[in-house]
Amino acid sequence: MALEAGLAHHLERVLSVVDEGGARGTRLLDDARRLWGRVRRFISLNLVPPEVDRDALELACYALQLPLRHSKAPTAGRMGQISLRDRAEQAAELVITAAADQANADLIERAARILRELPLRAPELAESKLLADAVNLDDFGVTGLVLQAMHLARQHSGLTPVAEGFEKRRQYGYWEARLKDGFHFEPIRQLARRRLHEAGRVADLLLAELREDQSP
Repeated sequence: MALEAGLAHHLERVLSVVDEGGARGTRLLDDARRLWGRVRRFISLNLVPPEVDRDALELACYALQLPLRHSKAPTAGRMGQISLRDRAEQAAELVITAAADQANADLIERAARILRELPLRAPELAESKLLADAVNLDDFGVTGLVLQAMHLARQHSGLTPVAEGFEKRRQYGYWEARLKDGFHFEPIRQLARRRLHEAGRVADLLLAELREDQSP
């Protein structure tokens, strides 16, 4: 079951404003839809019980974009990305006010609980495990490289940190550690591994081009 039309349209209007300055765009709405599409795909793989709370999961996917509208949100290091814990906690708070006039209190609380458990190492809710894996998959693959470039661009940075950052993480075993501890479901872990392999090829090509441009 999809969210009621009124609630869906309300969330679309909210997410069409992409920062506190009132700038409008499709970035947050596109990310919300992409995340929900990914969650639905995982549900179709029978990774969770069939009675999974689809409405609350969909609302949580939209709510996760709300903290990204706030320029004062805490960030994690120079890459300019909000930590998953901060993002989930803020989303759980923001969805209460963002959807209060459009959704019943029970749906909002179910979505907020999914979000609160999202960053836990061992969430109780299957919905939180599913959403956590869907969010973490964003860091892998070509999607991850592009998203990181977009984050860095908003910090007025360039392409070199994208390529060099990927290579350093590969050298120090960061990706293997993430693959080991960052997923609750093995099929999604294997998908992340495949995407990481493709991202490595792209990062290598990018780094080679950047170094070639620096050659005398």
